[in-house]
Amino acid sequence: MKNNIGIDVGGTNVKLALVDSKGKILYQNTVPTRAEMGYEYTVNNIKTAIHELLKENKSGSIGGIGFGFPGQVDYKTGVVKNAPNIPGWVDIPIAKMIEAEFKVPVRADNDVRCAALGELNFGAGMGCENLICITVGTGIGSGLVVNGKLVRGAANAAGEIGHIKLQMHEGPICGCGDTGCMEAFASGPSMVAMAQNYIAGGKSTKFREMANSTEITPFILCEAAKAGDLVAVRIFNKMGEYIGIGLSSVVNLLNPEKIIIGGGVADAGDLLLAPIKETLKKRAMKISADAVQIVPASLGNSAGVIGASLLIEN
Repeated sequence: MKNNIGIDVGGTNVKLALVDSKGKILYQNTVPTRAEMGYEYTVNNIKTAIHELLKENKSGSIGGIGFGFPGQVDYKTGVVKNAPNIPGWVDIPIAKMIEAEFKVPVRADNDVRCAALGELNFGAGMGCENLICITVGTGIGSGLVVNGKLVRGAANAAGEIGHIKLQMHEGPICGCGDTGCMEAFASGPSMVAMAQNYIAGGKSTKFREMANSTEITPFILCEAAKAGDLVAVRIFNKMGEYIGIGLSSVVNLLNPEKIIIGGGVADAGDLLLAPIKETLKKRAMKISADAVQIVPASLGNSAGVIGASLLIEN
Protein backbone atom coordinates (compact mmCIF):
# COMPACT_ATOMS: atom_id res chain seq x y z
CA MET A 1 0.00 0.00 0.00
CA LYS A 2 1.27 3.49 -0.84
CA ASN A 3 1.95 6.10 1.81
CA ASN A 4 -0.61 8.90 2.19
CA ILE A 5 -0.36 12.52 3.27
CA GLY A 6 -2.45 13.64 6.23
CA ILE A 7 -3.10 17.35 6.83
CA ASP A 8 -4.63 18.83 9.99
CA VAL A 9 -5.73 22.43 9.45
CA GLY A 10 -6.08 24.58 12.58
CA GLY A 11 -6.74 28.22 13.28
CA THR A 12 -3.04 28.93 13.91
CA ASN A 13 -1.05 26.18 12.17
CA VAL A 14 -1.39 23.54 9.49
CA LYS A 15 0.26 20.20 10.30
CA LEU A 16 1.30 17.91 7.46
CA ALA A 17 2.63 14.35 7.66
CA LEU A 18 3.57 11.49 5.39
CA VAL A 19 2.04 8.40 6.98
CA ASP A 20 2.59 4.75 6.10
CA SER A 21 0.00 1.96 6.15
CA LYS A 22 0.85 1.10 9.77
CA GLY A 23 0.18 4.63 11.03
CA LYS A 24 3.86 5.53 11.31
CA ILE A 25 4.78 9.13 10.53
CA LEU A 26 7.67 9.16 8.06
CA TYR A 27 7.94 12.94 7.65
CA GLN A 28 6.13 15.91 9.15
CA ASN A 29 6.06 19.66 8.88
CA THR A 30 4.07 22.65 10.13
CA VAL A 31 3.20 25.87 8.34
CA PRO A 32 1.25 28.92 9.57
CA THR A 33 -2.43 29.13 8.66
CA ARG A 34 -2.47 32.96 8.49
CA ALA A 35 -6.25 33.00 8.07
CA GLU A 36 -6.26 36.79 8.12
CA MET A 37 -4.52 36.71 4.71
CA GLY A 38 -7.46 34.90 3.10
CA TYR A 39 -7.99 31.25 2.24
CA GLU A 40 -5.99 31.52 -1.02
CA TYR A 41 -2.88 32.38 0.99
CA THR A 42 -3.37 29.34 3.25
CA VAL A 43 -4.03 27.03 0.30
CA ASN A 44 -0.84 28.23 -1.45
CA ASN A 45 1.12 27.67 1.78
CA ILE A 46 -0.27 24.13 1.95
CA LYS A 47 0.60 23.45 -1.70
CA THR A 48 4.18 24.61 -1.15
CA ALA A 49 4.49 22.44 1.96
CA ILE A 50 3.13 19.40 0.08
CA HIS A 51 5.69 19.93 -2.71
CA GLU A 52 8.44 20.04 -0.06
CA LEU A 53 7.09 16.89 1.56
CA LEU A 54 7.05 15.08 -1.79
CA LYS A 55 10.71 16.00 -2.33
CA GLU A 56 11.50 14.35 1.01
CA ASN A 57 9.45 11.25 0.15
CA LYS A 58 12.10 8.65 -0.57
CA SER A 59 9.57 5.89 -1.18
CA GLY A 60 8.17 7.31 -4.40
CA SER A 61 4.58 8.24 -5.24
CA ILE A 62 1.77 8.68 -2.72
CA GLY A 63 -1.71 7.16 -2.61
CA GLY A 64 -3.60 10.33 -1.78
CA ILE A 65 -4.03 13.34 0.49
CA GLY A 66 -6.50 13.72 3.37
CA PHE A 67 -7.52 16.92 5.17
CA GLY A 68 -9.08 17.48 8.58
CA PHE A 69 -10.78 20.84 9.26
CA PRO A 70 -12.36 22.21 12.45
CA GLY A 71 -15.91 22.76 11.30
CA GLN A 72 -18.52 21.45 8.90
CA VAL A 73 -17.07 19.57 5.95
CA ASP A 74 -18.94 17.77 3.16
CA TYR A 75 -16.92 14.56 2.88
CA LYS A 76 -18.63 13.50 -0.34
CA THR A 77 -17.75 16.66 -2.26
CA GLY A 78 -14.57 17.66 -0.40
CA VAL A 79 -15.98 21.12 0.34
CA VAL A 80 -15.31 22.96 3.60
CA LYS A 81 -18.79 24.34 4.28
CA ASN A 82 -17.86 26.43 7.31
CA ALA A 83 -14.80 26.53 9.57
CA PRO A 84 -15.75 29.06 12.30
CA ASN A 85 -12.24 29.32 13.76
CA ILE A 86 -10.66 29.97 10.35
CA PRO A 87 -12.27 33.13 8.93
CA GLY A 88 -12.97 33.04 5.21
CA TRP A 89 -13.31 29.27 4.93
CA VAL A 90 -16.91 29.06 3.70
CA ASP A 91 -17.83 26.75 0.80
CA ILE A 92 -14.19 26.19 -0.19
CA PRO A 93 -13.73 23.19 -2.57
CA ILE A 94 -10.40 22.17 -1.06
CA ALA A 95 -10.37 18.62 -2.51
CA LYS A 96 -10.84 19.83 -6.09
CA MET A 97 -8.18 22.54 -5.66
CA ILE A 98 -5.55 20.13 -4.35
CA GLU A 99 -6.43 17.34 -6.80
CA ALA A 100 -5.88 19.76 -9.70
CA GLU A 101 -2.38 20.51 -8.42
CA PHE A 102 -1.15 17.03 -7.44
CA LYS A 103 -3.25 14.63 -9.56
CA VAL A 104 -3.97 12.21 -6.69
CA PRO A 105 -7.19 11.45 -4.77
CA VAL A 106 -7.97 14.06 -2.10
CA ARG A 107 -10.50 13.73 0.74
CA ALA A 108 -11.59 16.17 3.46
CA ASP A 109 -13.52 15.68 6.68
CA ASN A 110 -14.08 17.18 10.12
CA ASP A 111 -10.89 17.16 12.21
CA VAL A 112 -12.35 15.22 15.15
CA ARG A 113 -13.72 12.55 12.81
CA CYS A 114 -10.16 12.27 11.51
CA ALA A 115 -8.86 11.94 15.07
CA ALA A 116 -11.46 9.20 15.69
CA LEU A 117 -10.19 7.31 12.63
CA GLY A 118 -6.63 7.61 13.88
CA GLU A 119 -7.49 6.38 17.38
CA LEU A 120 -9.66 3.55 16.00
CA ASN A 121 -6.92 2.19 13.75
CA PHE A 122 -3.72 2.95 15.64
CA GLY A 123 -4.55 4.41 19.05
CA ALA A 124 -6.73 3.94 22.12
CA GLY A 125 -9.61 2.54 20.05
CA MET A 126 -7.78 -0.38 18.45
CA GLY A 127 -9.95 -3.50 18.55
CA CYS A 128 -13.18 -1.57 19.17
CA GLU A 129 -16.29 -1.81 17.04
CA ASN A 130 -18.21 1.04 18.70
CA LEU A 131 -16.56 4.12 20.14
CA ILE A 132 -16.89 7.85 20.66
CA CYS A 133 -13.88 10.11 20.33
CA ILE A 134 -14.29 13.62 21.74
CA THR A 135 -11.94 16.57 22.00
CA VAL A 136 -12.38 19.20 24.69
CA GLY A 137 -10.74 22.51 23.92
CA THR A 138 -12.07 25.80 22.57
CA GLY A 139 -15.14 23.76 21.70
CA ILE A 140 -16.25 20.14 22.03
CA GLY A 141 -16.11 18.01 18.90
CA SER A 142 -16.59 14.31 18.35
CA GLY A 143 -16.28 11.42 15.98
CA LEU A 144 -18.61 8.41 16.20
CA VAL A 145 -17.73 4.87 15.17
CA VAL A 146 -20.59 2.35 14.96
CA ASN A 147 -20.01 -1.28 13.94
CA GLY A 148 -16.48 -0.41 12.90
CA LYS A 149 -17.51 2.39 10.55
CA LEU A 150 -17.21 6.15 10.91
CA VAL A 151 -20.66 7.77 11.12
CA ARG A 152 -21.05 10.86 8.94
CA GLY A 153 -24.82 11.27 8.68
CA ALA A 154 -27.19 12.42 5.93
CA ALA A 155 -25.52 15.82 5.51
CA ASN A 156 -22.03 14.71 6.63
CA ALA A 157 -22.64 16.57 9.89
CA ALA A 158 -22.93 13.73 12.43
CA GLY A 159 -21.14 13.89 15.77
CA GLU A 160 -21.95 17.37 17.09
CA ILE A 161 -21.92 16.17 20.70
CA GLY A 162 -20.94 19.64 21.90
CA HIS A 163 -24.41 20.83 20.93
CA ILE A 164 -26.38 18.35 22.99
CA LYS A 165 -28.70 20.47 25.11
CA LEU A 166 -28.17 20.45 28.87
CA GLN A 167 -30.73 23.15 29.64
CA MET A 168 -34.21 23.59 28.21
CA HIS A 169 -34.45 27.39 28.28
CA GLU A 170 -32.00 30.26 28.54
CA GLY A 171 -28.52 29.27 29.77
CA PRO A 172 -25.21 30.43 28.30
CA ILE A 173 -25.14 31.33 24.61
CA CYS A 174 -23.15 28.90 22.49
CA GLY A 175 -21.01 29.77 19.47
CA CYS A 176 -23.64 28.07 17.32
CA GLY A 177 -26.12 30.78 18.36
CA ASP A 178 -28.34 28.57 20.50
CA THR A 179 -28.42 28.31 24.29
CA GLY A 180 -27.99 25.39 26.67
CA CYS A 181 -25.38 23.49 24.61
CA MET A 182 -22.86 21.29 26.43
CA GLU A 183 -20.06 23.21 24.70
CA ALA A 184 -21.30 26.45 26.26
CA PHE A 185 -21.14 24.87 29.72
CA ALA A 186 -18.00 22.76 29.43
CA SER A 187 -15.24 24.00 27.11
CA GLY A 188 -12.05 25.98 27.59
CA PRO A 189 -13.75 29.40 27.39
CA SER A 190 -16.50 28.33 29.80
CA MET A 191 -13.85 27.19 32.30
CA VAL A 192 -12.22 30.61 32.13
CA ALA A 193 -15.62 32.34 32.53
CA MET A 194 -16.32 30.19 35.58
CA ALA A 195 -12.95 31.14 37.07
CA GLN A 196 -13.59 34.85 36.48
CA ASN A 197 -16.99 34.55 38.18
CA TYR A 198 -15.35 33.05 41.26
CA ILE A 199 -12.85 35.92 41.35
CA ALA A 200 -15.63 38.49 40.92
CA GLY A 201 -17.41 36.83 43.84
CA GLY A 202 -14.40 37.47 46.07
CA LYS A 203 -12.93 33.97 46.15
CA SER A 204 -9.24 33.78 47.01
CA THR A 205 -7.64 31.54 44.40
CA LYS A 206 -4.17 30.28 43.53
CA PHE A 207 -4.87 30.57 39.80
CA ARG A 208 -5.38 34.32 40.17
CA GLU A 209 -1.89 34.60 41.66
CA MET A 210 -0.44 32.29 39.00
CA ALA A 211 -1.98 34.32 36.19
CA ASN A 212 -0.66 37.55 37.71
CA SER A 213 -1.20 40.20 35.04
CA THR A 214 -1.78 37.70 32.21
CA GLU A 215 -5.06 36.12 31.20
CA ILE A 216 -6.38 33.07 33.02
CA THR A 217 -6.18 30.01 30.78
CA PRO A 218 -7.27 26.37 31.12
CA PHE A 219 -3.59 25.46 31.48
CA ILE A 220 -3.21 27.81 34.45
CA LEU A 221 -6.38 26.39 36.00
CA CYS A 222 -4.97 22.89 35.55
CA GLU A 223 -1.67 23.82 37.20
CA ALA A 224 -3.52 25.51 40.07
CA ALA A 225 -5.70 22.43 40.60
CA LYS A 226 -2.62 20.20 40.67
CA ALA A 227 -1.14 22.57 43.26
CA GLY A 228 -4.19 22.05 45.49
CA ASP A 229 -6.33 25.10 44.62
CA LEU A 230 -9.79 23.98 45.77
CA VAL A 231 -11.60 26.47 43.50
CA ALA A 232 -9.73 25.19 40.43
CA VAL A 233 -10.53 21.60 41.44
CA ARG A 234 -14.19 22.59 41.80
CA ILE A 235 -14.15 24.03 38.26
CA PHE A 236 -12.81 20.76 36.84
CA ASN A 237 -15.38 18.80 38.83
CA LYS A 238 -18.17 20.98 37.43
CA MET A 239 -16.77 20.62 33.89
CA GLY A 240 -16.58 16.85 34.27
CA GLU A 241 -20.15 16.73 35.58
CA TYR A 242 -21.48 18.70 32.59
CA ILE A 243 -19.61 16.51 30.11
CA GLY A 244 -20.64 13.34 31.95
CA ILE A 245 -24.32 14.33 31.79
CA GLY A 246 -24.06 15.04 28.06
CA LEU A 247 -22.20 11.79 27.39
CA SER A 248 -24.71 9.76 29.40
CA SER A 249 -27.31 10.50 26.70
CA VAL A 250 -24.88 9.38 24.00
CA VAL A 251 -23.96 6.22 25.91
CA ASN A 252 -27.64 5.36 26.35
CA LEU A 253 -28.20 5.91 22.62
CA LEU A 254 -25.14 4.19 21.11
CA ASN A 255 -23.87 1.77 23.80
CA PRO A 256 -20.17 2.21 22.90
CA GLU A 257 -17.27 0.15 24.20
CA LYS A 258 -15.07 3.19 24.71
CA ILE A 259 -15.16 6.93 24.97
CA ILE A 260 -11.78 8.39 24.02
CA ILE A 261 -11.15 11.90 25.31
CA GLY A 262 -8.50 14.24 23.93
CA GLY A 263 -7.93 17.93 23.26
CA GLY A 264 -6.17 20.70 25.15
CA VAL A 265 -8.45 20.78 28.21
CA ALA A 266 -8.39 16.97 28.43
CA ASP A 267 -4.61 17.16 29.00
CA ALA A 268 -5.62 17.68 32.65
CA GLY A 269 -6.05 13.89 32.86
CA ASP A 270 -7.89 12.55 35.91
CA LEU A 271 -8.79 16.05 37.07
CA LEU A 272 -11.33 15.97 34.26
CA LEU A 273 -11.72 12.25 33.54
CA ALA A 274 -12.55 11.23 37.14
CA PRO A 275 -15.68 13.43 37.47
CA ILE A 276 -16.78 12.42 33.95
CA LYS A 277 -16.56 8.74 34.93
CA GLU A 278 -18.35 9.31 38.22
CA THR A 279 -21.20 11.26 36.59
CA LEU A 280 -21.58 8.79 33.75
CA LYS A 281 -21.84 5.91 36.21
CA LYS A 282 -24.61 7.74 38.08
CA ARG A 283 -26.55 9.11 35.12
CA ALA A 284 -26.32 6.58 32.28
CA MET A 285 -28.39 3.39 32.24
CA LYS A 286 -26.55 0.66 34.13
CA ILE A 287 -26.08 -1.84 31.30
CA SER A 288 -24.56 0.76 28.98
CA ALA A 289 -22.60 2.48 31.76
CA ASP A 290 -21.02 -0.82 32.83
CA ALA A 291 -20.03 -1.64 29.24
CA VAL A 292 -18.16 1.59 28.45
CA GLN A 293 -14.58 2.53 29.26
CA ILE A 294 -13.48 6.17 29.39
CA VAL A 295 -9.85 6.51 28.35
CA PRO A 296 -7.49 9.30 27.29
CA ALA A 297 -6.54 9.64 23.63
CA SER A 298 -3.19 7.99 22.94
CA LEU A 299 -2.03 9.56 19.67
CA GLY A 300 -1.76 13.09 21.06
CA ASN A 301 -1.23 15.85 18.50
CA SER A 302 -0.61 13.25 15.78
CA ALA A 303 -4.17 11.86 15.80
CA GLY A 304 -5.41 14.43 13.27
CA VAL A 305 -2.75 13.87 10.60
CA ILE A 306 -2.75 10.09 11.03
CA GLY A 307 -6.55 10.00 10.79
CA ALA A 308 -6.62 12.37 7.81
CA SER A 309 -4.20 10.07 5.96
CA LEU A 310 -6.75 7.24 6.42
CA LEU A 311 -9.55 9.16 4.65
CA ILE A 312 -8.34 7.80 1.31
CA GLU A 313 -9.47 4.31 2.34
CA ASN A 314 -12.40 5.38 4.54
